[in-house]
Formats: sequence, C-alpha cells, structure tokens
Amino acid sequence: MRVGATYLGNNHCQFTVWAPLLEKVAVEIVAPQKRLIPMQPCGRGYWQTTASEIVPGTLYLYQLGENTTRPDPASYFQPQGVHASSQVVDHSIFNWKDVDWAGIGLEKLIIYELHVGTFTSEGNFTAIIPRLNQLQELGINAIQLMPVAQFPGDRNWGYDGVYPFAVQNSYGGVNGLKQLVDACHQRGIAVILDVVYNHFGPEGNYTSDFAPYFTDKYKTPWGSAINFDDAHSNGVRNFFIENALYWFREYHIDALRLDAIQAIYDFGAKHFLAELTEKVTEFSQQQGRKFYLIAESDLNDVRVINPLELGGYGIDAQWSDDFHHSLHTLLTGEQKGYYQDFGRCEDLEKALQESFVYSWQYSPYRQRYHGSFAGERASSQFVICSQNHDQIGNRMLGERLSQLVSFEALKLAAGAVLLSPYIPLLFMGEEYGEEVPFLYFISHGDPDLIEAVRQGRKAEFKAFQWQGYPPDAQSPETFRRCQLNWQQRTEGKHQALLRFYQQLIQLRHQIPALRELERKNLEVSSVETDQLILFRRWSQNSQVFCLMNFSDQIVTYNTTWPEGNWHKQLDSSDSQWLGSGSVMPDLLRDAQKLTIKPQSLALYAQL
Repeated sequence: MRVGATYLGNNHCQFTVWAPLLEKVAVEIVAPQKRLIPMQPCGRGYWQTTASEIVPGTLYLYQLGENTTRPDPASYFQPQGVHASSQVVDHSIFNWKDVDWAGIGLEKLIIYELHVGTFTSEGNFTAIIPRLNQLQELGINAIQLMPVAQFPGDRNWGYDGVYPFAVQNSYGGVNGLKQLVDACHQRGIAVILDVVYNHFGPEGNYTSDFAPYFTDKYKTPWGSAINFDDAHSNGVRNFFIENALYWFREYHIDALRLDAIQAIYDFGAKHFLAELTEKVTEFSQQQGRKFYLIAESDLNDVRVINPLELGGYGIDAQWSDDFHHSLHTLLTGEQKGYYQDFGRCEDLEKALQESFVYSWQYSPYRQRYHGSFAGERASSQFVICSQNHDQIGNRMLGERLSQLVSFEALKLAAGAVLLSPYIPLLFMGEEYGEEVPFLYFISHGDPDLIEAVRQGRKAEFKAFQWQGYPPDAQSPETFRRCQLNWQQRTEGKHQALLRFYQQLIQLRHQIPALRELERKNLEVSSVETDQLILFRRWSQNSQVFCLMNFSDQIVTYNTTWPEGNWHKQLDSSDSQWLGSGSVMPDLLRDAQKLTIKPQSLALYAQL
C-alpha cells in the first residue's frame, strides 16, 4: 500500500494514511484554501480519499478524531519544519537527464561519505554539484549522503529525522536532492542514501498519534523500539518498505545504507530485512537494473548478508567495524572503550582475510562471545574505512585521524583501505587530511531535550575515559567548526596526500589483482614483533605484493615470493609523497632482505 499524498495530475491527489485504531480521519487542507475532506477506511487500518482541486504545493494536515491535527507521517515535504503542515509534491515534473544510467556494481565502488550541511559553506544539495568533478578526478564513483530525512531545525547529523519520506527543507528539499542525483549520474557517480529504520528522532515525531509504530517489547539506545513484529506491525513494515522503494523510484537513489540494523528487532518468522530484500529485488527486476541495500551492523552476524535461500536476510553488503577498529588501534595505540578488543597486527591480518576479527571469540569489551565466520562470503559484500562519521563524531572532540597520527600514518591508513579486497569508504576531507573536527550538532527547539542531549553526550564518553567536556551540540559555532576547508586540498602536505589517494585509486582500477575482489586470491601474514602486515593478491597473470610497517622503527625483513620480476608501483615513504625517501628497491628478484621505513607501505606488482 503506497502511503502519503500521491499527486495524480490534473489537480487530483490521493491521500493514504495508516491509522488502524482511529474511528475518524480527515484531510485538513490548510492552504491555499482551508477545507476538510473526510477519508474512508480501505482495509487493514488504512484510510484513503482522492480529492480534486489539489494543486502541487498544497499544504495539509490530518485531522485525527475530532480535534487533533498532525502532519502526515509519510509527508513528502515539510516546508516549515517538523511541527507544521505537510506539502503535496508532484514528482512527475522533474526533467531527469539520467535515462541511460545503469548503475555501478558493488565490487567497483569507491564510496565517499559526506554530510550535506558541512561539506560546503552553503550547506545544501546544489552546492555539492560544483565539487563533483574534483571527486571524480580523485577516483570517486559513489557518494554516500548522511540522512536527509526532515529533522528539527536546520543543522543535525540526520539521525534525528522524523519524516522518513520528506527531504530536509534547509538542504534544498525535493528538487535540490533530485538535481544532485541527476548531476552525479551524468558524471558516472552513484548515490547511496543513509536511511534510519531503527528509531525516530525525539522532536516532531507524531507517529504514535496515528498508529502503534512502537513496541515496549524491546528497548533501543533511543527509547522504545519500532514495532516490526508485534500487533499491527504490518502497517509499520509496509511504511518502511514503501520508504525504501520511494527513494529508488522518485529520487533515482542507487543504494540505501541501513543505519544500525542491530536495533531493528524482529522475531517473526520472516525478518523485516528479509522482506525488504524481497521487495527491493522485485523492484530491481521491474526496473531492469540492480538497486542495493547495505547494512550498518555491529553484530558480526553473517546472516545479514547470507542469501534468503540460506536463511539469511539477503542484504547485499554490510560495514565491517572490525576492520576499522583493527586499523585504528594499530595507528593510534588507543585501547579504551571498544578499542580494548583490538591492537595487534594479527587482528588486521584476520580482518583482511576474513572480514570479521570476532567470529565467535570472547570479546573483553562485550564480556561475551561475539560474531560469526564470514570468510565464505564474497569480499565485495563488505564496506571498510579508516574513518567515518561515527568513528570521528562519536569522539568527545571529534578528532579526525589527521589530528591523532602522523602524516606518514595517514598514508599508511589510506593504503590499508584502498589496497584491500573490500569496498572502500572515505569520509569527506579524509583524502587531503582535513583538520577541522566533525562534532555532534543539533538545532532542537525544546530546552529540556537540548539539556538531555548535553548530559547524554557526557555520559557516552565515560567508557573512553576522555577528560573535559564535549562542545555544546546545540551551539551554531559547533556546527560551523565542522565545515570543510576545501581549499586546503591544493596546499602542501594536503595536496601531496590528495595525490597519494588518487594514485592508490588509479592502481586499484588499473591492476587486475587489485581490481578483482576475490577472497580466495589473497594471502595475508603478519609479524607481531616488527608490526608488519604482508599480503599478496592475484588474478590470473596479475599479482601484487604489499608490505606495511605499522611500527615507528625502520624494519628489515627477509622476504620470499613466487619467481619472477616484481616492480615497485608505490612507496609511501617516497619523496614525491613528502616522505623521508624510499629505501625499498625498484625491482625485486628471488628472496632478499627488504628494509622499510617506519609507518609506511610499499606495493609491488609482477608484470
């Protein structure tokens, strides 16, 4: 059942809302001319009416019973914010120019995560478009937008959204997002949208006035869980499935990143995610091209990406937190909070080989056994990174890696991600060593809620034992501090790092052994005492060998590899990358001793 206000053309609009426990529902037209339109029940708790004299831009509310009026939970646009009227949208009028766009396969993606509000000084969709060419020159072929569903105020990470179908008004709304997606597709760049199906934000959420969207059977970090398996859950499931299809259909989004699926609780015979996969697969078949689902999950549960026929949920790919944590601890030495479970080279070795470090081993942080074996799943089903919005923004001071480690370590981090057999994700500004923080920020209107957020942020950092206090999330200055210094990418070490990222991405595309993500064509080993990681990847006649030194000392290592000539492709300590100068040979033959600079990597290929 399609929900919301569906404009039918010729000034006709069909209004559909799910309200199974109400006895009377009507559409209240607020503007251009006030009137009340009764709705009729149409089965399984849905109310519907088709009204005439409704033009695009019409403002409306739903009248629930006799006196309560609320915005549409499936509103397509909230021009005046989360507490005001919803607006009728005509999706047919946008002139799409991406008719030849066929999408990009998961295994080819180089993802660039960005926050619309801080990526540019303008903080909107259309301001991103002029920067697409530079992202394309870097080698990016997919941008991932942090959530854009309507949230309170004009600055937020997006996870406080309360209207999942409505595009944030301060970002440019409906047409702004469509213009960005269309511009991306014309440049060969896919668009991934971050969506939140595990909770609603705390301000402006009126869904409970309509229906049992929540259940007290489970609790999430954000309060009561969304009702995916209790009484009346059919309408909730339909709401979010329709939302996913809506982004694909009306905005030409290529993939959805599903936020924190561990907080989607469903113990029914068919998990919501499995049903979502089925519906997206049907939609893909109808459209003649593949639309993807990518899960964020800290469960290390291979069922998430196992196919439906094996009892899994069939999600196309998922994030691997273990890879990030393994890499981060080696680079920074941090061991507080969840980082206490990591810190050895053998952790990164296992993450490279199997995706998950914890595959039913005891986790000291969780104080229980954790994870499942993922080594039989395709490596193209895993998204990895050295930084992302969570791992930066959930630090008390929002420090990026550029503020925590040396310039040499930044290059090492880039190589570990981009030379891996997984789907790489970069966080905006990472490619040139951006130094501004990415902090948590809000613009709520409720003083009590603002104070609750302040206290909650302080409590959140106890496990990491950080000293001091986090910046005020409500302050506009906190938000402004996070805006990128885009011009830095042309200066000094920032420009060198940018060129280094660009070279890594080019090598990934050009060398078959790096381009083809085959887990079976990978050998990884580590030397804990020297903090070395070594791996070899191959594809038919193409082979690469990579040596990474995570220590702060020069290391000499006796190497062996298959016969033949190995030519150096990249050395992060080379002077062209502002390193201290390479000591690795340009050509390798047979076994020999190699000396590698501290916090550096060298890549060789057999040609």
